[in-house]
Order: sequence, then C-alpha cells, then structure tokens
Amino acid sequence: MELDKFIAFKDKVIANVSKVIVGKEREIELLLVAFLAGGHVLLEDVPGMGKTMLIKAFAKTLDLQFKRIQFTPDLLPSDITGINFYNQKSGDFQFREGPLFANIVLADEINRATPRTQSALLEAMEEKQITVDGETRKLQLPFMVLATQNPVESFGTFPLPEAQLDRFFMRFGLGYPSKEEEKDIIKRNVGNPLEAIGPVADSQELEYIFANLAAVSIQDDVMDYLLDIVGETRNKDSIQLGVSPRGAIALFKACQAYAAINGRDYILPEDIKYLAPPVLNHRIISRGAANMDKSLDLIEGTVASVEVPLEDIQA
Repeated sequence: MELDKFIAFKDKVIANVSKVIVGKEREIELLLVAFLAGGHVLLEDVPGMGKTMLIKAFAKTLDLQFKRIQFTPDLLPSDITGINFYNQKSGDFQFREGPLFANIVLADEINRATPRTQSALLEAMEEKQITVDGETRKLQLPFMVLATQNPVESFGTFPLPEAQLDRFFMRFGLGYPSKEEEKDIIKRNVGNPLEAIGPVADSQELEYIFANLAAVSIQDDVMDYLLDIVGETRNKDSIQLGVSPRGAIALFKACQAYAAINGRDYILPEDIKYLAPPVLNHRIISRGAANMDKSLDLIEGTVASVEVPLEDIQA
C-alpha cells in the first residue's frame, strides 16, 4: 500500500476544487472521504451557499460522469430510474436510462419530491442497482448520490424518512464564509469559475485507491472505542433512537478512507472523534425538536463522554 499516492491524491483534489469553492477544505475532504468509502452525502444548508457548485467541481475534478435531478412534487420514480418505451421503428420495447445512470448524481432539493419518488433512490443508494418492470440493472461504478436540501423551508416539502436518511453516509452543511473568503468568492465569480478547472485524476488512480483502502487496519481497543460511541447513542436519555449497525460500519469505513488519505494504514481514535459527528448525526432521533445542529451537538456530547483508549495503537 503506497500511502504517498493517497496523500498526493487528496492534496490535488482539494487544491483543484478549492479553486472554485473558497475556504471549505474541510468539507471537500469530508466529501472525498465519503466518495472513497462508497457512500452518499446529504448537504443541508440554506440556498446560495455553493452546494451545487461544490458538487459540480468535485465531479469535474475526478473526471466522472455527472447528472443532475431537480426534485419537484410532480417528479415520478421513472423520471430518475428510466423507463421501457415502445420503439415503433424496431417494433420492440427498449429501455431509456434515467439520470441515475451516472457516476455522480446531484439530487437537488431532494425533500421536494414525494415519498414515492424518494423511495426510488433506496435501491440505487444501497445496492448500486435499479429495478424497472421486474428487470434489475446495475449502475455505473463508482456511484455516488449528492443530495441537497434547505433546512429552513418547510412549505411544499416532504421530510426524508429515517430509512432514507440512513442510506446517506454523511450529512453536513457548508456554513457562511468569512468576510475575506466572501470577498475572494465575489472576485472569482466574475466569470464561470468551473471553466477554470479540469480533471486531476484518472480511472487507474481511482482503481488503485479503491482496491487498497481495505488494507487500513484498526486495533481492538480502537474498535472498542468506536463501538462504545455507537452504543452510547442507544443509551442516552436525550436520544430516542440510537445509531444502527449500518452507522457503525459507515464510521469504520470513513475512518479507513480518512486515515489513508492522511498517510496512515491504521486508524487513530482521533479519526473516530473527528468523523463521528458528520457520519452519525442523521442516524439518531433525538427527543423533542430536532435539527442538524442539535443532532451534531448530541453526537459531539456522546463522543466526549466516552473514554479514549491510551495504548500505543501503532504497536
């Protein structure tokens, strides 16, 4: 496992996307971690924060096929999966692929679609396949859904059910930029900043990284620390429903990817502490009013309450 390749890959991806998205290196890194771990991301923030621009820049940086779905109340499941239609010239039914047949799919304002349409994403996100008229078709790999939603607007929206939320690998927002960052953003957006960047990775590089991520190891005491955090979410009075085993697996995979792109073939407790909030915040149901900020606070409080292993994990 050549760790230099992972570090170089991370550095050039973050540097390239940062030409378009200013001051969001942490969020770009989280996006990269989710991508390498084979997960999907829910970007939850107010309009105009650069969510769509970030996703487009990320897809262009990795030279992957990108498609966008604008979710609306009248969107049908067949509009995103595809449909069998009768071709009069050939006298036979043919399948017309929907926008899910791409490497990176932007599900814009996902909570504006009806539950029926939202549920059409479940099979695609979990099993990387879709079923139309009884026939199952595999999706292109790598496959990643990047969904956006506005947390402050409720009119004309359909909240994502827990089963749908749990399919997302991470949930986080971008947040407002600083004054200096916003000044830089305005200067860069005189033209189209996306035209200024090109691909920095190729398919062979991605294949090597995907093939070697599993080599990142974890010591038993560090694994126990991860499981103690997950278990604590199931025992806290302020949390009605704790993290599922799928959430524990997601946190482990995220830590593997994060350790690799930071030049390590082993997981540290610090990796778990850093990644637990974005990976677990949407996998719990808190008692009382819930939003992303409260869920993040609950996860951070849970992490702080669990004792960190002090053994030499490199031994």
